[in-house]
Amino acid sequence: MAFKRFRDLLLTTGTLLLLVVTTSAADPVRIVGFGDSLMAGYQLEAGQSFPEKLEAALKANGHDVVIANAGVSGDTTAGGLSRLDWSVPDETDLVILELGANDMLRGISPELTEKNLVAMIERLQERDIDVLLVGMLAAPNLGRDYGEAFEAIYPRLAETYDLPLYPFFLEGVAAQSSLLLGDGMHPNAEGVDRMVEEFMPLMETTLAGAGQGS
Repeated sequence: MAFKRFRDLLLTTGTLLLLVVTTSAADPVRIVGFGDSLMAGYQLEAGQSFPEKLEAALKANGHDVVIANAGVSGDTTAGGLSRLDWSVPDETDLVILELGANDMLRGISPELTEKNLVAMIERLQERDIDVLLVGMLAAPNLGRDYGEAFEAIYPRLAETYDLPLYPFFLEGVAAQSSLLLGDGMHPNAEGVDRMVEEFMPLMETTLAGAGQGS
């Protein structure tokens, strides 16, 4: 009888340990959307920002994720670099890095924009945090030379640092008045839905490639 009780105790203890390990393995993938007003959800109601809608879409597809919104309206790459460390917690698994649009709108040197993005990417990689890079297109009024220099930043960095790249954050939304706010620059709630829809394939591929799928 004593042996049976001892065996049962071992089985119970093993079951509890297995539950602990299983629970730890099932921790959600922690993602930070790090960007400007396009990420922050400029003039949108709660629940309508890109990180919130992306999280909902991923969960609907069976992914266990938590996405924090670290978007700041008006932020440049310099501003992002200055707040990166305290905006991205150590337990973060992936950062969606979306910055540069305000640099472009202010005519900041593409070389400086690239330097700041490099610093952010390298700092995140040093912390063992994956990066999904989001690109932006230049406004045509800035001229061909500026546009070519600016738009070349994102594919170059993606290749150099072996990052997944989403070439244009406003894909499917830019110039579509029905999907934009009155300023013609920021997405409305329907526009965010379209952005999430366009973004999902790369996002799911990135999660699967990192071994963090559902």
